[in-house]
Amino acid sequence: MDPLTAGIAGSLLLVLLLILGMPIAYLMMLVGFLGIAQLTSVGAALAVIPQTLYGVCSHYPFTIIPLFIVMGSLSGTAGVTRELYASFDAWFRRLPGGLGVATIAACAGFAALSGSSVAAAAAMGRVAIPEMRRAGYAPRLATGVVAAGGTLSFLIPPSLGFVVYGMLTEQSIGKLLISGVLPGILLSVVYAAVVVGWVLIRPGLAPVRPEPLPLRQKVTALKGVWQAVLVFFLVVGGIYLGFINPTEAGAVGAFALLLIVLAKRRLSRSSVLSSLLEATRVTVMVLFLVAGATVFSTFLALSTIPAHVSGWIAGLEVSRYLVLAIIVLIYFFLGCFLDSVSMMVLTLPVVYPVVVGLNFHPIWFGVVAVLMMEAGLITPPMGLNVYTLAGIATDVAPVEIFRGALPFLTAILLTAFLLTIFPQIALLLPGWMGG
Repeated sequence: MDPLTAGIAGSLLLVLLLILGMPIAYLMMLVGFLGIAQLTSVGAALAVIPQTLYGVCSHYPFTIIPLFIVMGSLSGTAGVTRELYASFDAWFRRLPGGLGVATIAACAGFAALSGSSVAAAAAMGRVAIPEMRRAGYAPRLATGVVAAGGTLSFLIPPSLGFVVYGMLTEQSIGKLLISGVLPGILLSVVYAAVVVGWVLIRPGLAPVRPEPLPLRQKVTALKGVWQAVLVFFLVVGGIYLGFINPTEAGAVGAFALLLIVLAKRRLSRSSVLSSLLEATRVTVMVLFLVAGATVFSTFLALSTIPAHVSGWIAGLEVSRYLVLAIIVLIYFFLGCFLDSVSMMVLTLPVVYPVVVGLNFHPIWFGVVAVLMMEAGLITPPMGLNVYTLAGIATDVAPVEIFRGALPFLTAILLTAFLLTIFPQIALLLPGWMGG
C-alpha cells in the first residue's frame, strides 16, 4: 500500500472508531501504530509508542499543566470568585443587564487565575446565578452569561488551551500565553456588549436594576480584585518581562494563591486533596491526548497527507482568508461533538501545516484556534460548560441554557473576524517580548 492510500485509510478508520465512541487518546495511538507498522515495520511501530509516552510525560515544560489547575482550585478555595463578583457588581449594576456585565467581568478576573473553563463556569455559577435569579433575571440570561463567561479561562492566561497548542506545534508557550491577553479583554468587552444589547432589546429578561452605590463604596469594593491582579501580574508579568519561564510562573502563581488561602485561614485537608486530584486527572488526560496525537502525527507525516493537503490548497486560486474561513467553520462544526482539547489534538496535525503554508502567523493562529475551541464549550449538543451549569442550576433545562449561550457565539465569531482584520491585537504583546 502506498503512503497516501495508507494515510487516507487510516484517517477513515479514525473517523469510524471515533463515531463508535472509542476514547480519542487511545484511538489516535492505535491508528498511528497501525499506520506506522504498515508504512515501516511492526518493530518500528512498537518502538514509537513507549518513546512517545516517555517523551511527553517526562518533558519538563509540561509540568505547567498541573500547576495551572492547582491555581484554579486554590483560587476557588480562597473565595476569589465571590469577592470578584461583589467588586464588579458595585461598578456595573446600573447598566442594562448590569449583573450580567459584572458576571462577565468577574469571569475575566477569575480567568486570570484558572486555566480551566469548566472550573470557571462551576465556580462563577455557584455565586452569580443565584444573585441574578434573585434580581429577577430570566433563567436563560443568567445561565447563558455564566456559560459564556466561563469560556474566557480558555483564552486569558493562564490558559490550558495555549499550553496544549504550544505542545502540539512546538511554539513558545510563553508567547502564546501573552498573546491571549488583549484578545481576552476584547472578547470580554464584546460579551458585555451582547448582554447590554440583549437586555435593551428585551427588557423583560432583566427587569430590575439595583440601586447605585456611592463612589466611596465603589472604590472600597475594589479590594476584592487585588488577589486576581496580584497573581495575574506575578504570572503574566513575570513571563512577559522574562524573569521566569511559563512553568516557573505556574509555580509562582500556585504558591501565591496558597499563601492567600493560608492568610485567609481557608486551607483544609479536603481542599488540598481536591486540588491535587483535579490536577492529576486533567494532567493525565491531556498528556495521553498529546501522546496519542504525536503518534498519529508521526503516521500522518509518513503518509505525506499534510504535504499533499498543503500543496493542493496552495494550488487553489482562492484567497487564503477563504481557506481560513473554512477552517474556522470546521472548528465550529466539530465543537458540536468534541471537547476542546480533543478537537485540538485531532485537527492540528493536518490544519497547522496548512495554516503555516498560507503564511499565517503561528502565534496568531493559536489565538484563533483557541477562540474557536471556546465556542465548542457552549455549542449544542456537547457544550461542557452548559452541562456543568445544568448540574448547578438544576431547575433550568440544558436546552434553555444553550438558548441563553447562543447570542455569545456571535460574539466569538465577531472577535475572530476582528482578529483577522487586526492581527496585531494578538501579536502586539508577544512581539514586544524578548527571546
